[in-house]
Amino acid sequence: MIGMNIRVLRKKNKMSQEQLAERVNVSRQTVAKWENEEALPDIHKCKMLAELFQVTLDQLSGSMSEEEVEHLGPKGKQFFGVVKVGERGQIVIPKQARDMYQIHAGDKLVVLGEDATKGIAILKTDSFLEFADLIRKAEAAEDE
Repeated sequence: MIGMNIRVLRKKNKMSQEQLAERVNVSRQTVAKWENEEALPDIHKCKMLAELFQVTLDQLSGSMSEEEVEHLGPKGKQFFGVVKVGERGQIVIPKQARDMYQIHAGDKLVVLGEDATKGIAILKTDSFLEFADLIRKAEAAEDE
């Protein structure tokens, strides 16, 4: 499991076994043993690998197909698929995203945009307002 993940993540990041070995301070043979499931990296090396590949320890050690590994985004970022915009601008937020971020029918969402990337972000209103409150309080404290 972890061996296959290391191999696929290494290849996804266009690294040789030698290059990976140098980055985590082990021999190329050690990387080969990890990838062939002949040995397991210790927790310190797992942490280094997770940081290097920008994945969580759960993702590194979990059961993932090569396709799932290919679709992994950087740590803290998710890819939920592609949605189609309806005639009136409506989109359906994928169930996995709704479940992960606890979005339910009737919730209010904030839609933000960025001109440079033509990107759009969708946030739950309550989380956004809490963040805005923190900014306001920090500015008020700074002015005192």
